[in-house]
Amino acid sequence: MLRKLKFYIFGLIPGLIIVFFILNAKGASCSGYLPSSRVIAETLTKDFEYAPLFEEEMNRLKIDEKYLKDSIIAKGKIDFGRSHAQKEPCPDYLLYSPKKNPIYEIRFMKCDNNIVLLTDFDVVDSKFNTSIQR
Repeated sequence: MLRKLKFYIFGLIPGLIIVFFILNAKGASCSGYLPSSRVIAETLTKDFEYAPLFEEEMNRLKIDEKYLKDSIIAKGKIDFGRSHAQKEPCPDYLLYSPKKNPIYEIRFMKCDNNIVLLTDFDVVDSKFNTSIQR
């Protein structure tokens, strides 16, 4: 029995190391299988439409679409407790970004062809630890 365990460990450890280096070299990640990651990945592939108040808030904060997609949405996390993921025809989600110490909260609807960013764009002001909501 001890001999079988040695063979098992002798094969398992090098195998894990090889798989780790191969996946790491290709930039593969297992995080894409989590629900929050899947919603965010699908969101980034669709066209964005902005509600007038949301666009106004983006202009006030000097946030462009590239920054919104690359820095806010891509580094965010979906709060499924405050989202309506089963809503038909367009589920709506609440995203907060970054994952730790969130600064932004964005509510959006994910439809078949596009993403509609809604009016409640919440910015948490870290200087005063308050929140400004539109």
